Amino acid sequence: MDSDTQAIKDWLQEHGISEVECLVPDITGNARGKFVPGSQFLSRGEPRLPEGILIQSVTGEYCDEHWDLVEPTDADMLLKPDVNTMRLVPWAREPTAQIIHDCYTQSGEPHPLSTRNVLRRVLALYAEQGLQPVVAPEVEFFLVAKNADPDNELCAPSGRSGRLESSRRSYSIDAVAEFEDFVEDIYDYAQAQNLQVGSLIHEDGAAQMEMNFEHGDAMSLADQVFVFKRTVRETAHKYGMYATFMAKPMQRECGSALHIHQSVLRAATGESIFSDGKGGYTDTFMSYIAGLQHYTPQLISLYAPNVNSYRRLAPEVAAPINLAWGFDNRTTGFRVPPSRPDAVRVENRFPGADVNPYLAFAATLASGYLGMQQKLVPTEPHRGTANTENVEVVRTLEEGLRHLQDSSEVRAIFGERFLRAYCAVKRQEFEEFNRVISSWEREHLLLQV
Repeated sequence: MDSDTQAIKDWLQEHGISEVECLVPDITGNARGKFVPGSQFLSRGEPRLPEGILIQSVTGEYCDEHWDLVEPTDADMLLKPDVNTMRLVPWAREPTAQIIHDCYTQSGEPHPLSTRNVLRRVLALYAEQGLQPVVAPEVEFFLVAKNADPDNELCAPSGRSGRLESSRRSYSIDAVAEFEDFVEDIYDYAQAQNLQVGSLIHEDGAAQMEMNFEHGDAMSLADQVFVFKRTVRETAHKYGMYATFMAKPMQRECGSALHIHQSVLRAATGESIFSDGKGGYTDTFMSYIAGLQHYTPQLISLYAPNVNSYRRLAPEVAAPINLAWGFDNRTTGFRVPPSRPDAVRVENRFPGADVNPYLAFAATLASGYLGMQQKLVPTEPHRGTANTENVEVVRTLEEGLRHLQDSSEVRAIFGERFLRAYCAVKRQEFEEFNRVISSWEREHLLLQV
């Protein structure tokens, strides 16, 4: 028995685990997998799942190219538990574990359609250069009243006062206190799962909140965001509410983002390669920012992965609409916050809360990596209000997907097969959405065109 297997066995016994959730993030970032009795988890061999589940659409459908992307027999892939992802399920009635698994082909190779493996490929590029990227995500979400009818508009839930929010309450302590029990449970559940969360604030929208994570290893933080989303949804159910990570869930409210702060250190020394140590910035940092600017148009569908995502990337919605960057400028897509020399970083403000965190992290780190490798030069920093100027980013999922395979460098990093699969799944979702006739069309076009 190897050391990882022994560690898992000891941990399951220590916590008296009766059931294990074997989790795999699919292409949308949702949890797939199976439940296994704790007593059988290690004795029955490696779990298996059909590889096709990795590329189901958000509606559960399979794309037209499905059988060109997976084995025609829909073969099993092998799942291997990652010992670093063992966590309790604090809302379960019986002692339950959740363990994220890596996906392998039957020949033992990392499965190319696994989003976790996509991020791992990007991190390997940094490791080859003796570098270690560091990220710190900020995750926004809305609490909404239960709504079982998709034709009804969403609205904020009532808090402990019994009243609905009716005004903008950014950073309001009292607004958060309206949901005090929910917030306390979130922190308790996060601690039970070793999620490195920090501050929680009330955002601009009604019953909209943001949770900030401590900075750390990109794979670990992607795992934590993956678990955090499940945790927030489960906690909301406990209090008779929904929690949603849709990028733009309500017409009259702002959108929800997943901003990613990122820096790069020398693995051997922990020294930042972005700071010159004298309060200034290195050429490498400027090239990193230039990489974000250059490759975001190609990778935008990984930051805005759903048809709803592009409702957030719109003028006057407090989200980026062009490729400007700036110092402490929240109206730009890429913001350099004030910091100590050893904490120089750039914040990517494009990703929505609806992203698959593994893919969003992979996209932003790959962009910066390519910028550094090619010694790209960024534009001048923007000094005004960038999100009232011209729209430069695409406005639909279908248009974003057209650019995903424009670059040979992107294809080499993400893999041809994965990019084909991603485009096929997301085009399927776009076409399904495009067949739905909206109430706006019926109201304004039915008798007037």
